[in-house]
Amino acid sequence: MQLIGLLGGMSWQSTAEYYRVINELVQDRGDGLHSARCVLYSVDFAAIEAMQSEGRWDDAAAALGSAAVALEAAGADFIVLCTNTMHKVADTIQAATTIPLLHLADTTAAAVTSHGVRKVGLLGTRFTMSEEFYRGRLAAHGLEVIVPSPDDQQVVNDIIYNELCLGVTKPQSRADYRTVISRLVEAGAEGVIYGCTEIELLVDESDSPVPVFPTTRLHCEAAVNRALSAPALRRPELP
Repeated sequence: MQLIGLLGGMSWQSTAEYYRVINELVQDRGDGLHSARCVLYSVDFAAIEAMQSEGRWDDAAAALGSAAVALEAAGADFIVLCTNTMHKVADTIQAATTIPLLHLADTTAAAVTSHGVRKVGLLGTRFTMSEEFYRGRLAAHGLEVIVPSPDDQQVVNDIIYNELCLGVTKPQSRADYRTVISRLVEAGAEGVIYGCTEIELLVDESDSPVPVFPTTRLHCEAAVNRALSAPALRRPELP
């Protein structure tokens, strides 16, 4: 089993989901006692969020690149960046290491296309919904991406940062997300990507009339598939 390098903390709430889901998947595929071989580097999200808000993306890239180097030094065979938004600097993170970065948008696009969906709605932070770093990556896989209106984007973004990243879930916020999802479907979305790792803490497939694509779970599934498909490359496994 390969050693998964988790680059998380953005937020720790969703990173905890990564750890849980990855280990559940490994356990389900084994005899009940197996768990995932992984190493976690968790950053201080307050510092990263300040860089986001101030547009200091080079600083954010440098910080996460250093974290990725530490994961490689710890023996990780590949890196899982446990956030959608910070894939804005994925190329810099990848360039800082010699091990692969399992890109979240690629794993998501593969799941969407495998379901025969071509026109998909996207929920996430305002960066993910409004900028090309994520939408363009999805489009490169042949997907047509629909995003909410500016007002709805603000609602989705504020709930992520002001509630979900703090571990707060509110019935009204779930209702607000359902409304946004309905508008995406009315605009022609055949499926909806939950394109922020915290969103799955609030809504699930029952909140949408069309198929949903939960990026955290999809990323975890891809990571486990990769980890189990080849032996460790960097150092002998420990018991």
